[in-house]
Amino acid sequence: MAPDSGQRVLNREEVDRALVRLAAEHEAIESSLLTLQDHAGRRLLEGARLTGLTRERWQRAEATVADLWSWFETCTETLTTARELRARRRFPGREELTRLSLLLEGRNLVISGGELLAEHTSWQQLVARMNRGYAEVLDVVAAADAVWSALPARIDLLSAELRRVSELAHSAGVRPGTHPAGDDLERVTGELTALRAEVISDPLAFWLPDPGRATPGGGRPDTARYDRAARTLDDIRREVDAVFGVRKDAEARLLGLRDVLSRADRTLAEARAARVEVLSKIAASEVPAVSGPPVALQQQLATAGDYRRRAQWHRLSPLLDALEVRAEEELERARSSLSAVTAPLAIRAELRGRLDAYRAKAVRLGKDDDPLLAERYDAARRLLWTAPCDLRAAEGAVQRYQEVAADLLSPRSEP
Repeated sequence: MAPDSGQRVLNREEVDRALVRLAAEHEAIESSLLTLQDHAGRRLLEGARLTGLTRERWQRAEATVADLWSWFETCTETLTTARELRARRRFPGREELTRLSLLLEGRNLVISGGELLAEHTSWQQLVARMNRGYAEVLDVVAAADAVWSALPARIDLLSAELRRVSELAHSAGVRPGTHPAGDDLERVTGELTALRAEVISDPLAFWLPDPGRATPGGGRPDTARYDRAARTLDDIRREVDAVFGVRKDAEARLLGLRDVLSRADRTLAEARAARVEVLSKIAASEVPAVSGPPVALQQQLATAGDYRRRAQWHRLSPLLDALEVRAEEELERARSSLSAVTAPLAIRAELRGRLDAYRAKAVRLGKDDDPLLAERYDAARRLLWTAPCDLRAAEGAVQRYQEVAADLLSPRSEP
């Protein structure tokens, strides 16, 4: 091929320097291609049944690899021809230097493929194209290798832990359809099985490339689905542990519940008895009704005992939690009921105490023989110690006695 118009003719020293540079580039290209050929990711891609994005990109990468080796052969032939031509004479003539210049710097390399059946290019242009193709292939190979190196092993470890937790859950009665954690176990099992199959067949679907990557293969595996499965398994493990904790503490918790409900029962019984007493001793008083024993809670407690006997821990756990809250609420309600029922008796006792306190003070100061004070005292005492007691009238009588006593016992009343 004749040189392009304007093609610069190299001198002997420039030819020798160019041959050294091209030889180094040729060696580097060969080393890179051989490294790519031996890459673990490439071997795995060649033997895998690929799908989706990975299949599409690997088909293009395989075609690029074939082109790279074809272009490398072109470089090898060109370099060999240039070396043989240079070796003919120690001091090459003009014609030889012209041919060498074309080989080393001109568009004298012929490659096939692409849109054209044959294309003329220079060594530098072909090397640049090979570098781009090599980077594209290495990006696919390195990404697939990184995903396969990271995710399947982690999925297998998580699956092993899942099997262990499943066995524990089964022994605790946590099964699909009977406990939410059992449903979660079934779902996570299916998710991990599907995830592993997808990772093996389409690893590039689980690759997150770095936006500003400067070298091929820059990025990291996408572990979002794996992480969700791991978190779900952690939640299931905690739930199963809680069920085992229920199995261990069930008897003590049931005894505690029986004790709380028994105290609530006794308190309600005391309130009912107190109500009868109040109605007989206090007149014109609105005494609240006292409810009966907590039958529904007693029935649920019996159900909890049945669950324990049948080792249905997954059912017992939430029932005990709910019963403990409701039992405490029931005891508090019983106490409030007792307080409300006995309030009139407490008021009468307080009025009696107040009357006696003022009477004692009057006796101490020698004022108890005052006719008005004695009259007021007798009136208040009859009301407070008569059954049924009229609290409103008694409170008024005590107040009137206090007013007279206060007037007599004040310092200004002294002669």
